[in-house]
Amino acid sequence: MPIYENTLYPAPFFLPGGHAQTLYPALFRTLDLPACTVQRITTPDNDFLDIDFHYTIFGSPKRRLAIVSHGLEGNSKRSYVKGMVRALVRAGWDAAAWNFRGCSGAPNRQLYMYHSGATEDLQSVVNYCVKKGYEEIVLIGFSMGGNQILNYLGNPDHVVHSSVQAAVVFSVPCDLVGAAKAMDKPANAIYLKNFMRTLKEKLVQKHEAYPEMVDIRNLNDVKTFKDFDEAYTAPWYGFRDALEYWEKSSSVKFLDRVRIPTLLISARNDPFLWPTCYPTGHAHRSKYFYLETPADGGHIGFVRIADDDYYWSEIRAVEFIGQVMGSV
Repeated sequence: MPIYENTLYPAPFFLPGGHAQTLYPALFRTLDLPACTVQRITTPDNDFLDIDFHYTIFGSPKRRLAIVSHGLEGNSKRSYVKGMVRALVRAGWDAAAWNFRGCSGAPNRQLYMYHSGATEDLQSVVNYCVKKGYEEIVLIGFSMGGNQILNYLGNPDHVVHSSVQAAVVFSVPCDLVGAAKAMDKPANAIYLKNFMRTLKEKLVQKHEAYPEMVDIRNLNDVKTFKDFDEAYTAPWYGFRDALEYWEKSSSVKFLDRVRIPTLLISARNDPFLWPTCYPTGHAHRSKYFYLETPADGGHIGFVRIADDDYYWSEIRAVEFIGQVMGSV
């Protein structure tokens, strides 16, 4: 499918570079949405997931839903999620913004939380939404949430429900080995420190709930993703070490198996990504996988200053979905 390298995304003149374009939305964008319906569903292992349902007022002959997945240590209330939800609802789609385990404000029940290659909870959300009667479902994901979606769509061990008909994902670290290298750059220290802070807080909670299973004696020595994944992610989820976890959880190796129209958008100045996170070869070969790499945008940025307050990513997602599935 086409590779769009020269997308005319005009970054605001006052946000030069990937870091400014990454930080601006997190620091300055605020959005108010109408009240949503929060549904807590039970997973097969007796844990729970909280889903925010937002409903469109624009009718459609078929019940249409967009399932929105946030990024690492995000949640359904982040501005990038709310902005996407608002755009989708106004375009005639119901939206379900779900929270990874432990990300909705309440600690999850089980020892295990989530990781980049885990797709079981996404499958549970899809199954629940299908049972609610949705006939057409699209998947929207950001960063880690996008990697999970690509894993779900391409892994031959998964059966994708026929109601899932398209996907759009942004700023995806689809090669986790490369992304770990990117995050180790000194310029990314501020982001890494923030991720480690919230992850460590959750580990302390897990230690309180499972003192015999969660060892936090060396928690102060955990400073990088390699440290964290070596000490916790890999042993918890059955990987030999961090490297095996990264290799097996990277969605890049599954892209040739994606069988629904899927658009990956990653800015070329994304500070979280390594060159191996731009899978041009897969896009050239695939009938279904589209790649768009604008020069600007940062990590989940794509800021646009306009009266309607839509960001470029939101406009582009709605546009792509309309192209491959038709308008309401």
